Amino acid sequence: MKVILNNIGKKYESREEFTLRNINLEIEDKDFCVILGPSGCGKTTLLRMIAGLNSITEGDLIFGTKRVNKLASKDRDIAMVFQSYALYPHMTVYENMAFSLSMRKERKDIIQERVTETAKLLQIEDYLHCKPSDISGGQRQRVALGRAIVRKSKVFLMDEPLSNLDAKLREHMRVELVRIHKQLETTTIYVTHDQVEAMTMATKIVLMNDGKVQQVGKPYEFYNKPENMFVAKFIGSPTINMIKGKIINNKFTSDDGLINITPNEADIKALINYNNKDIYLGIRSERFISGKNAEHFESVVDIIEVLGKDKTLFVKLKSGKDLLITVPGHFNYEIGESHMFGLDSEALHFFDAETQQRIN
Repeated sequence: MKVILNNIGKKYESREEFTLRNINLEIEDKDFCVILGPSGCGKTTLLRMIAGLNSITEGDLIFGTKRVNKLASKDRDIAMVFQSYALYPHMTVYENMAFSLSMRKERKDIIQERVTETAKLLQIEDYLHCKPSDISGGQRQRVALGRAIVRKSKVFLMDEPLSNLDAKLREHMRVELVRIHKQLETTTIYVTHDQVEAMTMATKIVLMNDGKVQQVGKPYEFYNKPENMFVAKFIGSPTINMIKGKIINNKFTSDDGLINITPNEADIKALINYNNKDIYLGIRSERFISGKNAEHFESVVDIIEVLGKDKTLFVKLKSGKDLLITVPGHFNYEIGESHMFGLDSEALHFFDAETQQRIN
């Protein structure tokens, strides 16, 4: 089912300003839409408004072709998975998964069929007669997902469902959720602060900050074409390098004069109105070039983080400016060594220093 948000806003009576305002989104049928952002940005509030758990102050929320602003949660044909498992400890796995269907007074044969089918999908059929205390955290999370799946709702809402799992189990469950979504083809709206979850699971990402949508698009667009400096810094690990400077005679020169790079032809055209104006150049850590060249700069290795297949070098320029550079793990670097690096001219991102918006 398609979900549309038209100028959605939320204002609490105790506050003077809107918590959320002018939220416009179109979530297509069968999308796996991830709402991403830092703590306090409004993503969970937005999800709860979609669920009907929080009221909508202004705007229109549409499911399919129906406006549902005033519709009760139970009538919206949604299923929600919360951050905590919220399982009934005195009930078995089977009873937990069947609970919502029992409350609807579904026939016992239908309940058994749906629970058995879902348990098989989630690979928890061997635990149906166990209590939640007898199974692992990952299995409990599957039970919570199963309880939502058995309802066969048209929209799944998930509020950071993997945040209580350890790193290895989170990685496994990310893959499982994508697989389940492909099988069920149900519109899913998933809230997280974890960019890895967003980049690996989503068909569409909505990145929020301070109650506003910063960018909407496919995962690769956030990494390769961030719309503003917040998006560029939030997406990617290590974080993107930002270098302040000016365009002088079609060449970018950093404020300390140590970095000079000729942008590619497309970037020069985009920067035509920024001659001698303050801008920021952004470059990802893996897009540096080693070796000696007229446009390369000297740096000293300050810290080395060994990550297996990669190493992250924290290097310092003569001005004291820090940069992060990613190199293959088998390359040898030593702390205190001096090295020459340059920037890949095909991988530069330019931002207006005043507005912090991307210069296209």
